[in-house]
Amino acid sequence: MDTYVHPTALISDGAEIGAGTKIGPYSIIGPKVRIGKTNTVASHVVIEGNTTFGDGNTIFQFASIGSVPQDLKYNGEDSRIEIGNNNIIREYVTIQPGTKGGGMLTRLGDSNLFMANSHVGHDCIIGNRNIVANSVGLSGHVTLEDGVIIGGLSGIHQFVRLGAYSFLGGGTMATQDIPPYCMAQGDRAKLSGLNKVGLERNGFSEDEILTLRKIYRAIFMKSGILKDKLASIEQEYSQVKGVKDFLAFIKSSERGVCAHRSKKSDRTDDS
Repeated sequence: MDTYVHPTALISDGAEIGAGTKIGPYSIIGPKVRIGKTNTVASHVVIEGNTTFGDGNTIFQFASIGSVPQDLKYNGEDSRIEIGNNNIIREYVTIQPGTKGGGMLTRLGDSNLFMANSHVGHDCIIGNRNIVANSVGLSGHVTLEDGVIIGGLSGIHQFVRLGAYSFLGGGTMATQDIPPYCMAQGDRAKLSGLNKVGLERNGFSEDEILTLRKIYRAIFMKSGILKDKLASIEQEYSQVKGVKDFLAFIKSSERGVCAHRSKKSDRTDDS
């Protein structure tokens, strides 16, 4: 596996380029960058700062990774970006490092797709197999668990968390947490039911999905005190796949979770 660097690319002293990695024309790699094996960096890409890539990633032209965060509190601290394996980073994507106030780290897991013009702000923590569509903005301190899909032109507020296998429709403005397995849409975002298709694709059985739908209705569509509803569900359904994670996510929410959209005409799920 031969490493290839185009003659017009600028590779700073100290940068590490793994075996089989290709660096395209006019790309710039900073002195603290470490790129693993079999990555592809297209033309006119800038990778700087304390940035680490794993293996098998593809970075398309004009992406900017590792430039100083868009945070006025940033004061030059040597914060980091860690990117895992087999991610696809499309044109004009921007990914920025952490800050002192947020843990000093922006981290991306494996097999994520970031479509053109999307933005990953400082101190974001991204899991695995997420799809972030065109022109989505992830503000600072946003968390994406695994298998999240975000439709184009959506915006995610600072400190918001998106639970595993959640789905956001295009143009969604999320200012509160989106629980696992749920769909949301609108400005401001409201829940619109369970992400049945996403759950089926990720190995949930029909019985498990039916139980999760029953739990969703009990929490978001029936009256009562949330604490009491969660306790009752935990006692009855704790052995069902995904229930513990679902309840733990809601309990740990600091911004609060999105409410269910009550207008029948706005629902997109058959719940």
